[in-house]
Amino acid sequence: MSLVRVAWTSDQVRALEEPLLAAGVPLMERASFALAVHVAGVLRERRGRVGGARAVVLAGGGNNGGDALHAGALLAGRGVEVWAVTTSARVHAAGLAAVRAAGGRVVTVADPEGPDVRRVPVDEAAALAARADVVLDGVLGIGARGGGVGGVAGALVSAVGALPDRPFVVAVDVPSGIGVDDGTRSGPVLDADLTVTFGAAKPGLLLPPAARSVGRVEVVDIGLGGLPEGARPHVVRLEVPDAAALWPVPVAASHKYTRGVVGVVAGTRSYPGAAVLATTAAVRSGAGMVRYLGDVGETVVAHRPEVVVGPGRVQSWVFGPGVSPDDAGQRRRIEFAFEGVLQRGEAAVVDAGALELLPRHVGPHVVLTPHAGELARLLTRLGADVDRAGVEAEPLRWARLAHERTGATVLLKGGVTVVAGRGGAAYAQADAPAWLATAGAGDVLAGILGALLAGRVDDLHDDASLVAALAATAALVHGRAAHRANPGGPVDAAAVADALPGTIADLLREAGTLAP
Repeated sequence: MSLVRVAWTSDQVRALEEPLLAAGVPLMERASFALAVHVAGVLRERRGRVGGARAVVLAGGGNNGGDALHAGALLAGRGVEVWAVTTSARVHAAGLAAVRAAGGRVVTVADPEGPDVRRVPVDEAAALAARADVVLDGVLGIGARGGGVGGVAGALVSAVGALPDRPFVVAVDVPSGIGVDDGTRSGPVLDADLTVTFGAAKPGLLLPPAARSVGRVEVVDIGLGGLPEGARPHVVRLEVPDAAALWPVPVAASHKYTRGVVGVVAGTRSYPGAAVLATTAAVRSGAGMVRYLGDVGETVVAHRPEVVVGPGRVQSWVFGPGVSPDDAGQRRRIEFAFEGVLQRGEAAVVDAGALELLPRHVGPHVVLTPHAGELARLLTRLGADVDRAGVEAEPLRWARLAHERTGATVLLKGGVTVVAGRGGAAYAQADAPAWLATAGAGDVLAGILGALLAGRVDDLHDDASLVAALAATAALVHGRAAHRANPGGPVDAAAVADALPGTIADLLREAGTLAP
């Protein structure tokens, strides 16, 4: 499949840059030119023209600051009033000279470099930013390790971020202070409206919680080439063509069993809606058949008459939506069904009330779908020292630890859904509107994923890393169905389930893979 957006670690990027820099390839010139072009585009969109605009460049001491300064010089050459505010005593000399030569002005919030650099207090530098049409954040680059921006630079970043009428912020490669490789976000970070990143996306641009700081991301090709042979992206974000290529599409000879049978153990008399939502989502996602096991079969069939109530052959299971810890009957059914998962290799989605029934070790064909609190509780039972806040601060780290300790693929639900699986596979999907944070949405996601696993069950046993990609695909379709259900407004879980057939058809139509 063609992975549209991939993220490389800072070490991978530097490994690609080093031989090019040694050969004299002008990477900084390419990066700064592309950055200036994108900033000029922002100015045209917001002001109608480039000339006469005001730009403030926040420049740290590394090459990231050099990129920002050279871009500032190019903008000054197009009639932009440019101020460079340096945040370090050591600044990229050629970039600084270029700004001055183009008519830009330079001040510093650090110790002056020389007699011609005026030191200003942080509030004065922030006031310059307040009067700007655009601010270029070039304080820290991919050499930073997260933890926010420290010292006087951090004070400036905080002051600019707190401006009541904050200017448009363009992050240079990455927003300063985010965890470039792990997506952490602690300490001062200047949230960007646009991030112009060079060569490839970095993991922190895709991973939560830092992903909320990046705005729109534009990846600029500066000629780094592809990953070294045998290397793999650190994080992947699937888009429509990728999801369409993964979706199980029937052929003329297909029948209900070859299309996949999903067994659902969900809901109780106290929570019958979870059973209805999970089975409905599985049906509407294209499963060949859905079986239901539980005490609310009459309610399920009343809503979905094609659902078969009772045991039988299945290719995948959905366990746990709406199952409370004190429901002995559903717990026994889940424990019994887990025997098929372990002995016959049936795929399974383990959600909500089934998470605490997880066997000691399973394979990657089992997908756990916790939210942060549920993952923290699971990991605590497995001996890790973490709470919900800890999971939310480093979601990929903890999802990977859960994968290592259970053997399962882990889909960690959130504003950005993170998936960790076999072979280091990692996905970060940001397809859903914030309105999807609503009761029952997880039940629908479980049903979608159950249908996907059933439809691709033979393939996923041949390639266990495929399971993580299927989980990411389910998250993508779930989010797109929420947008389709009520664009821009509130959605309920049933409406999301109802939107699934049209969402999937659109997905396949865009990719040209509709069934005959």
